[in-house]
Amino acid sequence: MQPKLIIHGGAGSSLKGKGGVDAVRRSLHQIIEEVYPLLLSGGSAKDAVVLGCKLLEDNPRFNAGTGSVLQSDGQIRMSAALMDGMSQSFSGVINISRVKNPIELAQYLQNSSDRVLSDYGATELARELQIPSYNGLTDLRLNEWILERQDNFQRSMAGVVAEPELAETSDRRGTIGVVALDTEGNLVVGTSTGGKGFERIGRVSDSAMPAGNYATKYAAVSCTGIGEDIIDECLAARVVVRVTDGMSLEAAMQKTFDEATKNQRDLGAIALSGDGAIAWGKTCQVLLAAYHDGNRISDTLELSEKAQIGVAA
Repeated sequence: MQPKLIIHGGAGSSLKGKGGVDAVRRSLHQIIEEVYPLLLSGGSAKDAVVLGCKLLEDNPRFNAGTGSVLQSDGQIRMSAALMDGMSQSFSGVINISRVKNPIELAQYLQNSSDRVLSDYGATELARELQIPSYNGLTDLRLNEWILERQDNFQRSMAGVVAEPELAETSDRRGTIGVVALDTEGNLVVGTSTGGKGFERIGRVSDSAMPAGNYATKYAAVSCTGIGEDIIDECLAARVVVRVTDGMSLEAAMQKTFDEATKNQRDLGAIALSGDGAIAWGKTCQVLLAAYHDGNRISDTLELSEKAQIGVAA
């Protein structure tokens, strides 16, 4: 099987100029260039997804891991999930703080009898695994929170892309995700987020739910956007179930995004099918995604704002 890979760094409104596009493109393409050779050499989809998620979490440009947004009380709380399509094993952590890579805990929980842990339980697991305490706060995110506090939290969420020149834009739907198909035909998906920012303490993201991160051996989907909209549509699971039931990936994405558009949802998704099809969709202006189709790297950064669905054979 020719391996395939697609990643995303969030979704939102226009990147406000070529400079923003170029900066995000460089970040996404560099990660594809590092992760795809692992698949090409026979590495597993799970290892590729975890590596890709860690690289995205480590990049302060994106809202996951380092560079995560702050909640209303000024704290970082992150969520992440991993799902193996062959075994249909879902694992994740919800609202964990002070770890560098939440996806690593999701990976560990793949082999646990308790596969989704929230705040205190996830923190205790990190202690048991002797994962060093880590502060992912950046100056940009701190200043963003301080300014919003001065306005008494008028905005409902923080910025998705952390760039000084983009600080005043409305790019606001932040999550990272990776979907991989390996040479053995295994599909795996991972998703990680710092949340939407300024939210009520205890709010739960879609990223650690099947609504935002789901896979079978037939398809795998990672979502980004407004978490509540993704949950309401049960977006990832809906696409995957349709492919599992016999629809093509393109048809499943089209039908699902038609429904989401009709319901006025604000979201995006990346997807792979077991036969190697690559697809993405959005109801917003921009999806920050890049992919390797087996021949070359490409991305979705400059697609028409009106384009809802895209595919690569």
